[in-house]
Amino acid sequence: MDALLNFAGNFWWLIFPLGGVIGGGVRAVSAANERRAERRLERYRIKQETKVAVAEASGRGRVDAAAARREVTRLVAKHAETDQRWLDYEVDVAKLLDFPLMTDMRDPLTAAFHRARSRADLLRPENVDDVVGDRDAQLEYRDAVHDYATAFDVAETEAVRRRRSDFSSDDRERLDRAQALLRVASDTAATSQERRNAYGRAQRELDGLIVLPAVTRLALERKVAGELEA
Repeated sequence: MDALLNFAGNFWWLIFPLGGVIGGGVRAVSAANERRAERRLERYRIKQETKVAVAEASGRGRVDAAAARREVTRLVAKHAETDQRWLDYEVDVAKLLDFPLMTDMRDPLTAAFHRARSRADLLRPENVDDVVGDRDAQLEYRDAVHDYATAFDVAETEAVRRRRSDFSSDDRERLDRAQALLRVASDTAATSQERRNAYGRAQRELDGLIVLPAVTRLALERKVAGELEA
């Protein structure tokens, strides 16, 4: 203890430079600790922001998928609605004979409608989820359904406007007779022979005037021939 006091008494002047060194060391350690703390806080902040960004992206993905599913579902419903409007002509031959332009493939509007229908049918997904996530497929199907519905509207409007005006008076009379004969052919009160004869005569009246859709012909044949033979 005496030696330490003796040393301090003889070298007291070293306190000032050593104090500065020690103070600088303490400050350096303190600054390093602060920097480490700041880095830890920065890493924590980045980690938290990353978690938030991932969660937001995941949420957007779910929202986008749900929106796409709703859009495709709406398109499929619009497609089916337009199909039903066309089916009304296919199953109602009297209506079809009132507006024969709907099956006249020589007319550009009718041909365009049937081309659009074929394309929409080709692109229709078997399941809504088949195209969810494939934006290109969704856009292609959307455009196809829009074209189909629009082309049908245009063709139907023109068919209603023109009705049978493209036919001569003799041809219009043939169409009238065909309609009357087809009503007899579909009349369950008529005899089997009457129905067969009426169907055959109706076919002759329509020959060269209108080409009935395959679905319409098959429905008539099943109704007139198949059910009678059953």
